[in-house]
Amino acid sequence: MSKKIKHKSAVGQPPGTLTYIGEKKNTKVKISLIDYTEAYYKEKVIKDIRECYELTEKPSVSWINIDGVHDTQIVKTLGMYFRLHPLMLEDIVDTGQRPKVDFYEENIFVVLQMLTFNEQTKKIDTEQVSLILGQNFLLSFQEDKTGDVFEGIRERLRKKSKGSKLRNSGADYLFYLLIDTIVDHYFLVLEGVGEELEALEANIIHDQTPRDFTKQIYEKKRQLSQVKKSALPLRETVARLIREEEKFFSANNFYLRDLYDHTIQVLDTTESYIDVCSNLMDLFLSFIGNKTNDVMKILTIFSTIFLPLTFIAGVYGMNFKYMPELESHYGYFMTWVLMISVAVGAVLYFKKQKWL
Repeated sequence: MSKKIKHKSAVGQPPGTLTYIGEKKNTKVKISLIDYTEAYYKEKVIKDIRECYELTEKPSVSWINIDGVHDTQIVKTLGMYFRLHPLMLEDIVDTGQRPKVDFYEENIFVVLQMLTFNEQTKKIDTEQVSLILGQNFLLSFQEDKTGDVFEGIRERLRKKSKGSKLRNSGADYLFYLLIDTIVDHYFLVLEGVGEELEALEANIIHDQTPRDFTKQIYEKKRQLSQVKKSALPLRETVARLIREEEKFFSANNFYLRDLYDHTIQVLDTTESYIDVCSNLMDLFLSFIGNKTNDVMKILTIFSTIFLPLTFIAGVYGMNFKYMPELESHYGYFMTWVLMISVAVGAVLYFKKQKWL
Protein backbone atom coordinates (compact mmCIF):
# COMPACT_ATOMS: atom_id res chain seq x y z
CA MET A 1 0.00 0.00 0.00
CA SER A 2 1.09 3.56 -0.59
CA LYS A 3 2.48 5.25 2.48
CA LYS A 4 1.10 8.36 4.13
CA ILE A 5 4.08 10.45 5.12
CA LYS A 6 3.77 13.47 7.41
CA HIS A 7 6.43 16.16 6.95
CA LYS A 8 5.20 18.45 9.70
CA SER A 9 8.22 17.79 11.92
CA ALA A 10 10.65 18.80 9.14
CA VAL A 11 9.00 22.09 8.25
CA GLY A 12 11.25 25.07 9.01
CA GLN A 13 14.37 23.00 9.69
CA PRO A 14 17.68 24.11 8.10
CA PRO A 15 18.86 22.10 5.04
CA GLY A 16 20.78 19.00 6.07
CA THR A 17 18.95 18.56 9.38
CA LEU A 18 18.40 14.86 10.12
CA THR A 19 14.70 14.50 10.96
CA TYR A 20 13.21 11.06 10.55
CA ILE A 21 10.02 11.16 8.48
CA GLY A 22 8.11 7.89 8.33
CA GLU A 23 6.33 5.28 10.40
CA LYS A 24 7.21 5.31 14.09
CA LYS A 25 9.47 2.40 15.04
CA ASN A 26 10.96 1.14 18.29
CA THR A 27 13.02 -1.70 16.81
CA LYS A 28 16.77 -1.78 17.00
CA VAL A 29 18.69 -0.91 13.87
CA LYS A 30 20.47 -3.91 12.32
CA ILE A 31 23.78 -3.30 10.54
CA SER A 32 25.23 -6.13 8.45
CA LEU A 33 28.55 -6.21 6.63
CA ILE A 34 29.84 -8.17 3.66
CA ASP A 35 33.50 -7.50 2.95
CA TYR A 36 35.07 -9.30 0.00
CA THR A 37 37.67 -9.60 -2.71
CA GLU A 38 38.22 -12.43 -5.19
CA ALA A 39 40.04 -14.54 -2.59
CA TYR A 40 38.63 -13.08 0.64
CA TYR A 41 35.10 -13.05 2.09
CA LYS A 42 33.77 -11.91 5.44
CA GLU A 43 30.16 -11.55 6.60
CA LYS A 44 29.06 -10.34 10.00
CA VAL A 45 26.50 -8.36 11.95
CA ILE A 46 28.01 -5.16 13.30
CA LYS A 47 27.21 -4.60 16.97
CA ASP A 48 29.13 -1.34 17.40
CA ILE A 49 28.85 1.38 14.78
CA ARG A 50 32.49 2.28 15.37
CA GLU A 51 33.52 -0.92 13.60
CA CYS A 52 32.53 0.71 10.32
CA TYR A 53 35.27 3.33 10.59
CA GLU A 54 38.05 0.89 9.78
CA LEU A 55 36.27 -0.06 6.53
CA THR A 56 36.71 3.38 4.98
CA GLU A 57 40.33 2.74 4.01
CA LYS A 58 40.25 -0.98 3.23
CA PRO A 59 41.07 -2.02 -0.36
CA SER A 60 38.38 -4.70 -0.35
CA VAL A 61 34.76 -4.03 -1.35
CA SER A 62 32.57 -3.38 1.71
CA TRP A 63 28.82 -3.66 1.50
CA ILE A 64 27.18 -2.25 4.61
CA ASN A 65 23.41 -2.76 4.84
CA ILE A 66 21.44 -0.81 7.43
CA ASP A 67 17.95 -2.10 8.29
CA GLY A 68 16.20 0.88 9.86
CA VAL A 69 16.71 4.60 9.27
CA HIS A 70 14.66 5.80 12.24
CA ASP A 71 17.82 6.07 14.37
CA THR A 72 19.23 9.28 12.95
CA GLN A 73 22.32 9.11 15.15
CA ILE A 74 23.55 5.97 13.39
CA VAL A 75 22.93 7.58 9.99
CA LYS A 76 24.79 10.70 11.12
CA THR A 77 27.75 8.65 12.39
CA LEU A 78 28.03 6.71 9.14
CA GLY A 79 27.90 9.97 7.24
CA MET A 80 30.80 11.26 9.31
CA TYR A 81 32.87 8.09 8.80
CA PHE A 82 32.37 8.00 5.02
CA ARG A 83 32.35 11.79 4.53
CA LEU A 84 28.82 11.95 3.16
CA HIS A 85 27.06 15.19 2.31
CA PRO A 86 24.41 16.34 4.88
CA LEU A 87 21.74 16.65 2.18
CA MET A 88 22.29 13.03 1.31
CA LEU A 89 21.76 11.99 4.93
CA GLU A 90 18.64 14.16 5.16
CA ASP A 91 17.11 12.31 2.19
CA ILE A 92 17.95 8.92 3.69
CA VAL A 93 15.85 9.49 6.83
CA ASP A 94 12.95 10.92 4.79
CA THR A 95 11.05 7.80 3.68
CA GLY A 96 8.71 9.77 1.45
CA GLN A 97 11.32 10.50 -1.19
CA ARG A 98 10.65 10.23 -4.91
CA PRO A 99 13.07 7.84 -6.68
CA LYS A 100 16.05 9.88 -7.84
CA VAL A 101 19.83 10.00 -8.28
CA ASP A 102 22.25 12.68 -7.05
CA PHE A 103 25.92 12.94 -8.01
CA TYR A 104 28.52 14.18 -5.56
CA GLU A 105 32.27 14.51 -5.92
CA GLU A 106 33.06 11.04 -4.58
CA ASN A 107 29.65 9.36 -4.32
CA ILE A 108 26.50 8.47 -6.17
CA PHE A 109 23.30 8.61 -4.14
CA VAL A 110 20.21 6.76 -5.38
CA VAL A 111 16.74 6.49 -3.82
CA LEU A 112 14.52 3.64 -5.03
CA GLN A 113 11.22 2.01 -4.15
CA MET A 114 11.52 -1.73 -3.49
CA LEU A 115 8.24 -3.47 -4.34
CA THR A 116 7.19 -7.01 -3.41
CA PHE A 117 3.91 -8.83 -4.06
CA ASN A 118 2.36 -10.34 -0.93
CA GLU A 119 0.87 -13.70 -1.92
CA GLN A 120 -1.28 -13.89 1.23
CA THR A 121 -2.91 -10.46 1.09
CA LYS A 122 -2.60 -10.05 -2.72
CA LYS A 123 -1.25 -6.56 -2.13
CA ILE A 124 1.96 -4.74 -2.99
CA ASP A 125 4.38 -3.98 -0.17
CA THR A 126 6.63 -0.99 -0.74
CA GLU A 127 9.82 0.07 1.01
CA GLN A 128 12.28 2.86 0.35
CA VAL A 129 15.89 1.84 -0.32
CA SER A 130 18.77 4.32 -0.43
CA LEU A 131 22.08 3.34 -2.04
CA ILE A 132 25.38 5.19 -1.74
CA LEU A 133 28.26 4.17 -4.01
CA GLY A 134 31.79 5.09 -2.98
CA GLN A 135 35.26 4.21 -4.17
CA ASN A 136 35.43 0.82 -2.45
CA PHE A 137 32.19 0.67 -0.48
CA LEU A 138 28.44 0.50 -0.91
CA LEU A 139 25.93 1.60 1.73
CA SER A 140 22.31 0.45 1.51
CA PHE A 141 19.66 1.86 3.84
CA GLN A 142 16.27 0.15 4.27
CA GLU A 143 13.21 0.90 6.36
CA ASP A 144 13.45 -2.21 8.54
CA LYS A 145 10.43 -4.10 7.26
CA THR A 146 9.90 -7.81 6.57
CA GLY A 147 13.04 -8.24 4.46
CA ASP A 148 14.60 -7.35 1.15
CA VAL A 149 15.13 -8.82 -2.31
CA PHE A 150 18.93 -9.03 -2.11
CA GLU A 151 19.35 -12.55 -0.70
CA GLY A 152 20.23 -13.93 -4.13
CA ILE A 153 23.15 -11.49 -4.38
CA ARG A 154 24.34 -12.48 -0.92
CA GLU A 155 24.30 -16.15 -1.95
CA ARG A 156 26.38 -15.36 -5.03
CA LEU A 157 28.90 -13.49 -2.89
CA ARG A 158 29.19 -16.41 -0.46
CA LYS A 159 30.08 -18.85 -3.21
CA LYS A 160 33.76 -18.79 -4.02
CA SER A 161 33.93 -19.69 -7.69
CA LYS A 162 36.89 -19.09 -9.97
CA GLY A 163 36.27 -16.25 -12.38
CA SER A 164 33.22 -14.95 -10.53
CA LYS A 165 32.45 -11.54 -11.99
CA LEU A 166 30.81 -10.33 -8.79
CA ARG A 167 33.79 -11.20 -6.59
CA ASN A 168 36.23 -9.86 -9.20
CA SER A 169 34.43 -6.55 -9.76
CA GLY A 170 34.30 -3.42 -7.70
CA ALA A 171 31.54 -1.75 -5.72
CA ASP A 172 30.09 -0.23 -8.91
CA TYR A 173 29.08 -3.67 -10.22
CA LEU A 174 27.46 -4.53 -6.87
CA PHE A 175 25.67 -1.18 -7.05
CA TYR A 176 24.29 -2.11 -10.48
CA LEU A 177 23.21 -5.58 -9.28
CA LEU A 178 21.21 -4.18 -6.37
CA ILE A 179 19.28 -1.83 -8.67
CA ASP A 180 18.81 -4.59 -11.24
CA THR A 181 17.41 -6.94 -8.58
CA ILE A 182 14.91 -4.31 -7.45
CA VAL A 183 13.79 -3.79 -11.06
CA ASP A 184 13.51 -7.56 -11.65
CA HIS A 185 11.11 -7.81 -8.71
CA TYR A 186 8.91 -5.23 -10.41
CA PHE A 187 8.27 -7.95 -13.01
CA LEU A 188 7.30 -10.39 -10.26
CA VAL A 189 4.89 -7.81 -8.85
CA LEU A 190 3.37 -7.30 -12.29
CA GLU A 191 3.05 -11.07 -12.76
CA GLY A 192 1.16 -11.31 -9.48
CA VAL A 193 -1.19 -8.47 -10.43
CA GLY A 194 -1.60 -9.97 -13.93
CA GLU A 195 -2.70 -13.32 -12.50
CA GLU A 196 -5.21 -11.53 -10.31
CA LEU A 197 -6.57 -9.69 -13.35
CA GLU A 198 -6.96 -12.95 -15.27
CA ALA A 199 -8.87 -14.50 -12.37
CA LEU A 200 -11.00 -11.38 -12.10
CA GLU A 201 -11.82 -11.51 -15.82
CA ALA A 202 -12.87 -15.18 -15.52
CA ASN A 203 -15.11 -14.35 -12.56
CA ILE A 204 -16.78 -11.50 -14.43
CA ILE A 205 -17.47 -13.66 -17.48
CA HIS A 206 -18.58 -16.87 -15.74
CA ASP A 207 -20.14 -15.53 -12.55
CA GLN A 208 -23.87 -16.34 -12.51
CA THR A 209 -24.76 -14.36 -9.41
CA PRO A 210 -24.88 -10.56 -9.50
CA ARG A 211 -21.70 -9.35 -7.76
CA ASP A 212 -20.09 -5.94 -7.76
CA PHE A 213 -16.51 -6.21 -9.08
CA THR A 214 -15.98 -2.45 -9.22
CA LYS A 215 -14.01 -2.29 -5.98
CA GLN A 216 -11.69 -5.13 -6.99
CA ILE A 217 -10.98 -3.60 -10.39
CA TYR A 218 -10.19 -0.20 -8.91
CA GLU A 219 -7.93 -1.84 -6.30
CA LYS A 220 -5.87 -3.49 -9.06
CA LYS A 221 -5.73 -0.24 -10.99
CA ARG A 222 -4.52 1.57 -7.89
CA GLN A 223 -1.78 -1.03 -7.40
CA LEU A 224 -0.65 -0.61 -10.99
CA SER A 225 -0.60 3.15 -10.55
CA GLN A 226 1.66 2.58 -7.57
CA VAL A 227 4.06 0.53 -9.72
CA LYS A 228 4.02 3.21 -12.40
CA LYS A 229 4.68 5.92 -9.83
CA SER A 230 7.81 4.05 -8.71
CA ALA A 231 9.02 2.93 -12.15
CA LEU A 232 8.64 6.21 -14.03
CA PRO A 233 11.25 8.19 -12.04
CA LEU A 234 13.38 5.02 -11.92
CA ARG A 235 13.70 5.22 -15.71
CA GLU A 236 14.94 8.79 -15.39
CA THR A 237 17.37 7.70 -12.68
CA VAL A 238 18.92 4.97 -14.84
CA ALA A 239 19.13 7.37 -17.80
CA ARG A 240 21.13 9.80 -15.68
CA LEU A 241 23.41 7.01 -14.51
CA ILE A 242 24.11 6.12 -18.15
CA ARG A 243 25.08 9.72 -18.90
CA GLU A 244 27.58 9.70 -16.01
CA GLU A 245 28.72 6.12 -16.64
CA GLU A 246 32.29 6.89 -17.68
CA LYS A 247 32.94 9.02 -14.60
CA PHE A 248 31.69 6.69 -11.88
CA PHE A 249 31.75 3.19 -13.38
CA SER A 250 34.60 0.96 -14.47
CA ALA A 251 35.15 0.27 -18.16
CA ASN A 252 33.78 -3.27 -17.95
CA ASN A 253 30.51 -2.25 -16.35
CA PHE A 254 28.30 -1.70 -19.40
CA TYR A 255 25.08 -3.22 -18.04
CA LEU A 256 23.23 0.00 -17.31
CA ARG A 257 21.73 0.15 -20.81
CA ASP A 258 20.21 -3.29 -20.29
CA LEU A 259 18.83 -2.04 -16.99
CA TYR A 260 17.29 0.92 -18.81
CA ASP A 261 15.59 -1.48 -21.22
CA HIS A 262 14.13 -3.34 -18.23
CA THR A 263 12.65 -0.15 -16.82
CA ILE A 264 11.04 0.59 -20.21
CA GLN A 265 9.59 -2.92 -20.25
CA VAL A 266 8.20 -2.48 -16.73
CA LEU A 267 6.47 0.73 -17.74
CA ASP A 268 5.07 -0.79 -20.95
CA THR A 269 3.73 -3.81 -19.06
CA THR A 270 2.22 -1.56 -16.39
CA GLU A 271 0.48 0.58 -19.01
CA SER A 272 -0.92 -2.51 -20.73
CA TYR A 273 -2.30 -3.83 -17.42
CA ILE A 274 -3.87 -0.46 -16.68
CA ASP A 275 -5.62 -0.74 -20.05
CA VAL A 276 -6.74 -4.24 -19.06
CA CYS A 277 -8.32 -2.78 -15.90
CA SER A 278 -10.21 -0.23 -17.99
CA ASN A 279 -11.36 -2.98 -20.36
CA LEU A 280 -12.48 -5.12 -17.41
CA MET A 281 -14.51 -2.22 -16.07
CA ASP A 282 -16.16 -1.77 -19.48
CA LEU A 283 -16.78 -5.53 -19.65
CA PHE A 284 -18.33 -5.59 -16.18
CA LEU A 285 -20.57 -2.60 -16.91
CA SER A 286 -21.57 -4.24 -20.19
CA PHE A 287 -22.57 -7.43 -18.38
CA ILE A 288 -24.52 -5.41 -15.83
CA GLY A 289 -26.25 -3.54 -18.64
CA ASN A 290 -27.11 -6.79 -20.42
CA LYS A 291 -28.51 -8.33 -17.25
CA THR A 292 -30.56 -5.21 -16.61
CA ASN A 293 -31.87 -5.32 -20.18
CA ASP A 294 -32.82 -8.98 -19.75
CA VAL A 295 -34.75 -8.18 -16.58
CA MET A 296 -36.49 -5.25 -18.24
CA LYS A 297 -37.30 -7.43 -21.24
CA ILE A 298 -38.99 -10.06 -19.07
CA LEU A 299 -40.92 -7.42 -17.15
CA THR A 300 -42.01 -5.77 -20.38
CA ILE A 301 -43.22 -9.09 -21.83
CA PHE A 302 -45.22 -9.88 -18.72
CA SER A 303 -46.67 -6.38 -18.71
CA THR A 304 -47.64 -6.73 -22.37
CA ILE A 305 -49.33 -10.09 -21.73
CA PHE A 306 -51.31 -8.87 -18.75
CA LEU A 307 -52.22 -5.47 -20.20
CA PRO A 308 -55.16 -6.75 -22.35
CA LEU A 309 -56.21 -9.07 -19.53
CA THR A 310 -56.30 -6.11 -17.18
CA PHE A 311 -58.33 -4.19 -19.74
CA ILE A 312 -60.88 -7.03 -20.03
CA ALA A 313 -61.08 -7.41 -16.26
CA GLY A 314 -61.51 -3.65 -15.94
CA VAL A 315 -64.33 -3.52 -18.46
CA TYR A 316 -66.32 -6.28 -16.84
CA GLY A 317 -65.55 -4.96 -13.41
CA MET A 318 -67.58 -1.80 -14.05
CA ASN A 319 -70.77 -1.49 -11.98
CA PHE A 320 -73.25 -0.74 -14.79
CA LYS A 321 -76.75 -2.14 -14.37
CA TYR A 322 -77.32 -3.09 -18.02
CA MET A 323 -74.45 -5.22 -19.33
CA PRO A 324 -75.74 -8.04 -21.60
CA GLU A 325 -72.77 -10.34 -20.84
CA LEU A 326 -73.52 -10.23 -17.15
CA GLU A 327 -76.97 -11.70 -17.78
CA SER A 328 -75.62 -14.50 -20.00
CA HIS A 329 -75.48 -18.01 -18.53
CA TYR A 330 -72.05 -18.55 -20.13
CA GLY A 331 -70.71 -15.03 -19.68
CA TYR A 332 -68.19 -15.90 -16.96
CA PHE A 333 -66.76 -18.86 -18.90
CA MET A 334 -66.59 -16.92 -22.16
CA THR A 335 -64.65 -14.18 -20.42
CA TRP A 336 -62.08 -16.70 -19.20
CA VAL A 337 -61.78 -18.21 -22.68
CA LEU A 338 -61.21 -14.75 -24.12
CA MET A 339 -58.56 -13.85 -21.56
CA ILE A 340 -56.69 -17.18 -21.91
CA SER A 341 -56.81 -16.92 -25.71
CA VAL A 342 -55.34 -13.42 -25.62
CA ALA A 343 -52.56 -14.52 -23.23
CA VAL A 344 -51.68 -17.64 -25.24
CA GLY A 345 -51.75 -15.69 -28.48
CA ALA A 346 -49.37 -13.07 -27.04
CA VAL A 347 -46.96 -15.76 -25.83
CA LEU A 348 -46.98 -17.52 -29.23
CA TYR A 349 -46.35 -14.21 -30.98
CA PHE A 350 -43.39 -13.39 -28.70
CA LYS A 351 -41.89 -16.83 -29.32
CA LYS A 352 -42.28 -16.42 -33.06
CA GLN A 353 -40.42 -13.11 -32.81
CA LYS A 354 -37.79 -14.89 -30.64
CA TRP A 355 -38.39 -12.50 -27.76
CA LEU A 356 -38.87 -15.47 -25.42
